[in-house]
Amino acid sequence: MATNVPRWILLAVLVFSGLVLSACKSTPKPDWNSRIGNYTYDQAVTELGPPDKSANLTDGKIVAEWVERRRSGGFSVGFGVGSYGSHGGVGVGQSVGVGPGEKVLRLVFGPDNHLVSWSKD
Repeated sequence: MATNVPRWILLAVLVFSGLVLSACKSTPKPDWNSRIGNYTYDQAVTELGPPDKSANLTDGKIVAEWVERRRSGGFSVGFGVGSYGSHGGVGVGQSVGVGPGEKVLRLVFGPDNHLVSWSKD
């Protein structure tokens, strides 16, 4: 029973792995404290998209919440050799789940639409 894997399969796995890992760059997290007083509601919507929830308060403030969902995933590669000859193959799988990894970004904007406070749950 031969267990040699063709070189092109190994090369393909290495190239694909490199592409996947290079695509997993993280972006720097915003410094919300430095944005207080000079970050507007319009800038938040432009940067983060429409909020998941928002409320206009009687004092003119806007409370807006964005739900940040963390993705969990897996990556697997498999090789197989058939009993009727040597046949190589590569299998790749990924799973994505949403749930307990959710975080809520709450931004409060004053009557002038400038950020006055923030919190993250």
